[in-house]
Amino acid sequence: MPSCILRLPQVLERVGFSRSTLLSKVGDGTFPEPLFLSTRARGWLESDVEAWIESRIQQRDGGQIQTATV
Repeated sequence: MPSCILRLPQVLERVGFSRSTLLSKVGDGTFPEPLFLSTRARGWLESDVEAWIESRIQQRDGGQIQTATV
């Protein structure tokens, strides 16, 4: 089944991040890169976002998520 393309508001709703947090995670390579749809439009493959969410669940269940210390 082909994957849908999610626009930024849909991705933010699914992962619960702010826009700046999401773009920071894309920049540091900890979230999938968007597809550039046109000069000003980008979107994420739904399958990439779902795989990222699933990986976070697996990390949690394996006890591998590390939290930053302040």
